[in-house]
Amino acid sequence: MENKLIKEKMPMENEKASDREKSLETWSPQEKETFKSRYGCEILKQNCTLEEAKDIQVPNDAYIVTYFYNDKVCYDLTRASKRVNIFDMYYDNLGLVIRSIDFGYGRINPRIWGIQAPKTKKRK
Repeated sequence: MENKLIKEKMPMENEKASDREKSLETWSPQEKETFKSRYGCEILKQNCTLEEAKDIQVPNDAYIVTYFYNDKVCYDLTRASKRVNIFDMYYDNLGLVIRSIDFGYGRINPRIWGIQAPKTKKRK
């Protein structure tokens, strides 16, 4: 009985991913902004290679998300406080496409990432 329900539910979830237009960009800039407030997630790099996702010049709370989109494997570098927020974001918008959510290779403290150093005044 459960297997029958799962098989019936799977096509509906896959329809979410197929409804999207076939393009290289998975997320639009408007969607990225709404994800910050709705899910608490920030997409740093989208549709990148695994080597690009292993960047060390990002905060250490970034995750590498592996998922299938348009019949190919894609990698995103995403910041979030919890993995469940990342899963919810991808599941709600693309359906059941996530294969793994792994820790990123970032080495920068999240508190100081993105903050510019103050300019010093000239001494007389």
